[in-house]
Amino acid sequence: MLNKQDKENLVRRAKEARELAYAPYSHYKVGAAVLTADGQVFSGNNVENAAYPSSLCAERVAIFKAVSEGHRVLQAIAVVTENGGSPCGGCRQVMREFGGKQMVVLIADESGMLMEEYTLDQLLPRSFGPEELPR
Repeated sequence: MLNKQDKENLVRRAKEARELAYAPYSHYKVGAAVLTADGQVFSGNNVENAAYPSSLCAERVAIFKAVSEGHRVLQAIAVVTENGGSPCGGCRQVMREFGGKQMVVLIADESGMLMEEYTLDQLLPRSFGPEELPR
């Protein structure tokens, strides 16, 4: 369970990451910060490209940074956008891979004000995860 300080720290880190976003086409900057099972925080921002499919969302940048450093279990993610926008479906599926159904998802606006708090199961009901595949 996340305490108030954990939530505030994640939102702050996501807000800081948002400032470094590269969004010259959409002008919609997004920052994200993930909390690993062992308490480390990794942040990321959206990185756009003139060839739009080559862009990458902030949530996936943060998650992939954590995974590339050996962290495979995530507790929570904070996402900061101009207006408190929610993660896209692709990002939700990546969250499911490493966070599971009970991962906490915090959504804040550009001021850092926490607007919403969900579990991933609430954002991605009836999701498909690693346990669905044969081993």
